[in-house]
Amino acid sequence: MGEFNKLVFSGVQPTGNLHLGNYLGAIRKFVALQDGNDCIYCVVDLHSITAQLVHPDLPGQIRSIAAAFIASGIDAEKHIVFNQSAVPQHAELAWVFNCVARIGWMNRMTQFKDKAGKDRENASLGLLAYPSLMAADILVYRGTHVPVGDDQKQHLELARDIAMKFNLDYADNIRKAGLGTDIKVGDEPVHAYFPMVEPLIDGPAPRVMSLRDGTKKMSKSDPSDLSRINLMDDEETISKKIRKAKTDPDGLPSDIEGLKGRPEADNLVGIYAALADKSKAQVLSEFGGQQFSVFKPALVELAVHVLSPITAEMRRLMDDTSHIDNILRKGGERARERAEKTMNEVRDIVGFLR
Repeated sequence: MGEFNKLVFSGVQPTGNLHLGNYLGAIRKFVALQDGNDCIYCVVDLHSITAQLVHPDLPGQIRSIAAAFIASGIDAEKHIVFNQSAVPQHAELAWVFNCVARIGWMNRMTQFKDKAGKDRENASLGLLAYPSLMAADILVYRGTHVPVGDDQKQHLELARDIAMKFNLDYADNIRKAGLGTDIKVGDEPVHAYFPMVEPLIDGPAPRVMSLRDGTKKMSKSDPSDLSRINLMDDEETISKKIRKAKTDPDGLPSDIEGLKGRPEADNLVGIYAALADKSKAQVLSEFGGQQFSVFKPALVELAVHVLSPITAEMRRLMDDTSHIDNILRKGGERARERAEKTMNEVRDIVGFLR
């Protein structure tokens, strides 16, 4: 059985300010994955208009995500950083996948149900077809691995379904074109052009919750800015938000069991643990029995220590947009070259004349 070359792909939408949850849950992992992997990191601007068509400053938001990538330590020379709309092959392959995927598959996507709400008839077609474009984002580079959070696992499963249906529907054409490789899916051998994408789950992802409500995820869309720590927040703002973070009257417990039923305490301990690269148990062994009046200043100091260099570099990069634009332009050129190779082969497999 053959193997596809390992390639890691992931993207971040340019919608609103990036916050601590985005950094700990995604971007920091992107940085770690650079060692020993071929990586492509994308600002998925085509996805950003599926739920909200008009954005006040889309170019600025695209640059901000790219700046966060670079400031956090992603090497845009060794790997590829670009914005999705600069590579039209994403949209071209997404159309082929729209014809491969079934409407029933799309209707089952829980994220569509959540975002469309009760008025599904008024949701955009783009929002419904979003997972098809996500599959194309990955597979136009024949990506094999994607770091995913809980909210994207279902979309990744759909990408596998689309890849498998394409491979089976076009099996004869793939062989005739001398393309693809034999892989094993379960116990069955399949001659595949597209790989079966695998999720990259490196230990439990830190689930960063709102500073105002420990039962809700930290979100860019929360109307209260006090609910999140933005990557562009200065030291004073970080300090104010952590000091004002919701807690309960009790001190910190000495073990994990004591965090049960205390979402806000659990969240702050989890944030400290993630920033310090420690377990919650290790944090509690240090701070167990102490009041939040002691713990919060320690968390402020740690958050500022970790985030300040990233914030400073983001600000520097955003002050020189020509540098960011140059990184995205070069990345787009390199991405287009790879994507066009795939699309030339897909056109041959499907039977389009070129």
